[in-house]
Amino acid sequence: MPLRAVARTSRRPLRLLGETVRPTRAAGAGAGAPGRSGSVRAGVLGVNDGLISSFSLVMGVAGGTGDHDFILLAGVAGMLAGAFSMAASEYVSMRSQRDLFEHAVEQQERELRERPEEKRELLGSLYRAKGLSDEQADQVAARLISDPEVALDTIARERLGLDPTELGSPWSASASSFVAFAGGALVPILPFAAGAGGTAAVLSAALSGGALATVGGALAALSGRGALWGGLRMLLVGGAAAAVTFGVGRIVGTYIA
Repeated sequence: MPLRAVARTSRRPLRLLGETVRPTRAAGAGAGAPGRSGSVRAGVLGVNDGLISSFSLVMGVAGGTGDHDFILLAGVAGMLAGAFSMAASEYVSMRSQRDLFEHAVEQQERELRERPEEKRELLGSLYRAKGLSDEQADQVAARLISDPEVALDTIARERLGLDPTELGSPWSASASSFVAFAGGALVPILPFAAGAGGTAAVLSAALSGGALATVGGALAALSGRGALWGGLRMLLVGGAAAAVTFGVGRIVGTYIA
């Protein structure tokens, strides 16, 4: 049975024991505000990764050379390399996870087809564990097992902890990771791309510092923490990373000059 067919059953209510019952949402599945918050948080973290890595790279190269064209080239190369790396990793991760989930659901579908009585007992035990009487649990299980799609959806949620409607798209996750990382990584490069001359490094540091504080404050707010302290902490951490790479770049640049 295709996974899409299982997912459709989440929208189909059943009438069991005189009441309208919908398949239970899987534990841990994103829903409502928490799910949206998790997606926003993942996006902000992607921006933060791109921002800190690019800021550190640009400052490291700027510490070793005053050639702005070379700094811009290194910054753009680092931005693209990081963005493609993040996108590829996210795609492989999501694709592998989805394959595992689909395999688990397909295995349950095969067992449901070959051993329906065993699955009816399983469904009954699940609802007895939720507080239904033996008679009620058996009635619910019998009604569910009469519709294989609904039975499979229920088993996927209750037994496997999966929500078939929210397994995620590898391509969407990959594209989101690429855009988020590239967006953050672009900030330190902008002054060099705009041809700001001798002030490019200072402007890059200022823009990156402001962006770090903003991202840190946003992450703290999403976590229910103080935005001011979150912004300051991110600024200190990102600034320290950039300062260290700048110092290393200065030493290496002096040595090879």
